[in-house]
Order: sequence, then structure tokens, then C-alpha cells
Amino acid sequence: MPLSPLDIHNKEFSKAFRGYQEDEVNEFLDQIIKDYEILLKEKKELEDRLTQTDERVGHFTTIESTLQKSIVVAQEAAEEVRRNTQKEAKLIIREAEKNADRIVNESLTKARRIALEIEELKKQSKVFRNRFKMLVEAQLDLIETDDWETLMEYDIDTTNLDKLEEKKEVY
Repeated sequence: MPLSPLDIHNKEFSKAFRGYQEDEVNEFLDQIIKDYEILLKEKKELEDRLTQTDERVGHFTTIESTLQKSIVVAQEAAEEVRRNTQKEAKLIIREAEKNADRIVNESLTKARRIALEIEELKKQSKVFRNRFKMLVEAQLDLIETDDWETLMEYDIDTTNLDKLEEKKEVY
């Protein structure tokens, strides 16, 4: 166990013949006591500072550990978000591809239907054209017949009609 300033102060030396001068020894011991008290005080202050520093280091170590854990959690969360985003992107792409396929299929079906309708309209217009042509030709044939000339050759006696009309007015 280390000496205390009190131990040094209370230390008594035995007296011997031709020993040291007692006043000088006491003065020296007093100086040692003062220096020793200063050293003990400085030691206590350093120990206190060391304790405070250790506490601060412990605090900072705790903060560092917490930050490291937070970084790990943030990295894991970021990775999870990235994975979820990739999954969502894949789902969106699949859905878009399905919609695109559906739209293309519907468009192809509609185009086929329209093409069939166009073919049907072409057939109907051909039939209509042929019928109309036949009708016009038939009408031309009627106009070009000799029956028209025969009709022009008939004379109608209108004198009898005039008389009938006069009688009608009288009544």
C-alpha cells in the first residue's frame, strides 16, 4: 500500500550518533509531504479525468455501436426496398405485356373482322352493280323497242272527249 502524506509526516526516525540534522530532515520531509500531496492531488484529478474520459469513450462506443446497427438496419431496409421495387417492376412489366398482348390480339381480331366485312361489302357491291347494270340494260332495251314508235303513230280523236267534258260542265 502506498504511503500517504500523513504517513510521511508521522514517520519518526530513531536518533543516532552523528545522525542527520533534525531541522534539515524535518524541512526536507515537509517539502516531500507538500510535493507528495500535490502529486496525489494531480493523480486524483487525472484519475477523475480518466474516469470521465472512459465514460465518454463508453458513451461514444455505445453511439458507434448504435450507429453501426442503424447502418446495418438501413442497408437491410434499402435492400428490401430494392428487392420489392424489382418485384413490383417485374409485376408491372408482366401486366403491361399481358395488356399489350391483349390489345394486339383484340386489334388483330378487329382487323380480321373488318377485313371480312370489307370482303362482304365488295361482294355485295359487285352483286348490286351487276343487278343495277341489268336493270339499266333492261330499261335501255325497253326504250329501244319499236313499241315506242308504234305508240307515236296512234291518233286519238279528242273531239268526243271535248263533248263529254262539255256535258259534264252542264250538270
